Amino acid sequence: MLIAGALVATGVAISAVSLHAINATPPQQVAQATHPLQSSPDSQKSAPPAESKPGGERPTTPAPEPARPDDEAQKAGARPVLPPAPAEKTAPPIDKK
Repeated sequence: MLIAGALVATGVAISAVSLHAINATPPQQVAQATHPLQSSPDSQKSAPPAESKPGGERPTTPAPEPARPDDEAQKAGARPVLPPAPAEKTAPPIDKK
C-alpha cells in the first residue's frame, strides 16, 4: 500500500510540474497561411480542347486476346493462356444428429 501511494503521489507531482511548464512558455503561432493560388498561363486558356470522336479506334498493339478462348477457337488450335482451374474439393455431407 505504501509503494502504491508513493507512485500515485509521484504521478500527480510530475503532472503538476508538466502543466506548470506548459503554462510558463509563451503561446506560439501554430497555423500557417497558404500561398495565394497562381493562375494558369493565358496560352492554355486560348486553345480549344480537342474534339472527341465517338466510335474512335483505340491504339492497342497487339490486339488483346481472351485468357480462355472459346471452344471453336480451341478446336482451331488456340491454346488457353491460363492453366485449367483446379477441381473443387468437396467433403462428405455432415450427418445430422
